Amino acid sequence: MRYQPHDLTLTYEPARRMVHFVLYADPTRGIVTNALNAEIYIHSPTRHVEEWARRLERCEPNPLHAAILDNRSMPELFRRCVEEDGDDPTALATGSACSCYRTLYDPEFGLPVVAKHRRVDAASADKWSYQTYAPLELRPQDTFAALVVDRGEYFWIRTTDGLLSFLPQGPSRGYGVGYSGGGPAELALYIDRLIDSDGRDTAVHPTPHNWDTHPNVDAWTSSTAATRTQELTLDDLRALRHD
Repeated sequence: MRYQPHDLTLTYEPARRMVHFVLYADPTRGIVTNALNAEIYIHSPTRHVEEWARRLERCEPNPLHAAILDNRSMPELFRRCVEEDGDDPTALATGSACSCYRTLYDPEFGLPVVAKHRRVDAASADKWSYQTYAPLELRPQDTFAALVVDRGEYFWIRTTDGLLSFLPQGPSRGYGVGYSGGGPAELALYIDRLIDSDGRDTAVHPTPHNWDTHPNVDAWTSSTAATRTQELTLDDLRALRHD
């Protein structure tokens, strides 16, 4: 049964200097939260990041965008870029410099995206960084084609249709390569599940209490060989177990 919205009721307690309220929102493009989905921070403009960013669409800020930022930064979502309004407070002293946010969404997965725009002056290049969430699995119509390691910083899945998606990831769990630790171990566990399911199981699962990964896969994710940019098909992943 769907939630039935009601009028907003405010309760003001002057002695405690608090206002209590409940805000109901009904997002139309999907629901994500940092309680379920891993937060993704993109700071390096790699070719895979650029490929993903090209499909993002501009939209008005909504509660899912607001949840990405901290409370102090949240009001900045409603400012305008210096390119759109030179008199907006986001325009810095020179009038051509800018520090603003732009709200977007991924039309394929419905994920909210907050882009941070920085420009020092008119002669400087624009710099963009992104905050968003990872999906918990591919969509039912998607089929795994390749796992993408992007400079050892970002991790993606490419589908048989050529679509690029962040590697599914749960909260408080991150992937990594090139060292011995939790990040490479999480990636090795995910690769093992892909191999064992012939690429059909792309979902995030709870990490088992006692779990072992294939030693050759674990050795690869911990090595420098895993840090270069590469797209690994299912056959490539299977071959890791035999290296």
